[in-house]
Amino acid sequence: MSVRKKRNFRDLQLPTVSLNGDEPVPTRLAPTGPRQRPPPLGGANGLLAHGPDLPSPPQSSSLQASLSSKIASLDQKPKYKEFDLQNDDFTSLEELGQGNGGSVMKVRHVPTGTIMAKKIVLIDAKPAERKKILLELQIMHDCDSPYIISSYGAYLAEPNICICMEFMDKGSFDGIYKKIGAIDIKVVGKVAVAVLEGLRYLYDVHRINIKPSNILCNSQGDIKLCDFGVSGELVNSIANTFPERIQGATYSVKSDIWSLGITLIELSVGQFPFSDSFSDSEDSDLEHPPPTPPSHRDSLRVPTSPGTTRRNRRRSKGVSLHGGGMTMSIIELMHQIVNEPSPRLPAGKFGDDPEAFITGCLEKDPDARRTPAQLFDYAWIPHSRQNGVDMRAWATTF
Repeated sequence: MSVRKKRNFRDLQLPTVSLNGDEPVPTRLAPTGPRQRPPPLGGANGLLAHGPDLPSPPQSSSLQASLSSKIASLDQKPKYKEFDLQNDDFTSLEELGQGNGGSVMKVRHVPTGTIMAKKIVLIDAKPAERKKILLELQIMHDCDSPYIISSYGAYLAEPNICICMEFMDKGSFDGIYKKIGAIDIKVVGKVAVAVLEGLRYLYDVHRINIKPSNILCNSQGDIKLCDFGVSGELVNSIANTFPERIQGATYSVKSDIWSLGITLIELSVGQFPFSDSFSDSEDSDLEHPPPTPPSHRDSLRVPTSPGTTRRNRRRSKGVSLHGGGMTMSIIELMHQIVNEPSPRLPAGKFGDDPEAFITGCLEKDPDARRTPAQLFDYAWIPHSRQNGVDMRAWATTF
């Protein structure tokens, strides 16, 4: 069977005739010049493609108008009246974080010399995303607490909206413990106080996405919360999933309490408490931790060689699942959260007060889990307020 060859009809010449043995001459030349695309159906305006009875493609102009109106309606706080936020007035210094929803940059506001953190969020025309962005703008404007990051204001820089916030020069506690290792339990107590105060302040306003990467510190030793999980989360929050979420129940403030308990363990022992190498009865700094008794969770693990196991153990130290380097599958993580006992601080290592507080945070039954008001009654909170730790001095050690 012969194979048909692709033919270039544009350059094809029509049949020729010979004139007395001379060089054959084409009877008619093939057409030359640029190809012309036929007009769309229905004429040049393409009425059949987008007829008068069909909706036009969605536009983002309405979202931009909503954002412009919202920004204009939010009066600048008196202490920040000097800042006239325009995109040309900023110099980018370094990237602080990035994710699907946008990025956070360390910037300098040139007219005032102020260092800020600028959150850049891509404008999305979806109604749900518009609602989230508008809500975050309102929350950031309304917040006035020493435990919540301050906002300098926002402005549009199409196709983005930029939210300018207070810069915390020591970064997140996620980065701090990965740099210096497990954090002193007295400092962790200060973190617990700050998060509880932030929860109390925002109790009726909005959910706080509690995890080490959203708890920041500065050179003055201040501890503040940032990122309310509304405008395109910058980091995957699967790692602070709470049991009732997996089982289909709705969010409540007690879900934040679960996340607080997980975060406090992570800072105290220097690793995410659901990673394979974590045990509430071991020292996480041991190179060869004692073997743990088998459980039904072991059936979910993929067999590995001894060398791979050692590499995974080293890699999992100080790494939470939402920070990268995940060593567990999401299925295994959710299985452990629902079916295994809640993680605990290593018994006898940090004292009775921190153990009791964290145990109260990590009750799997949300009805039995403590509320923020009840947690303020635990002895660890008043003791942590007055434990004598100089947070400003501590912040100079890294």
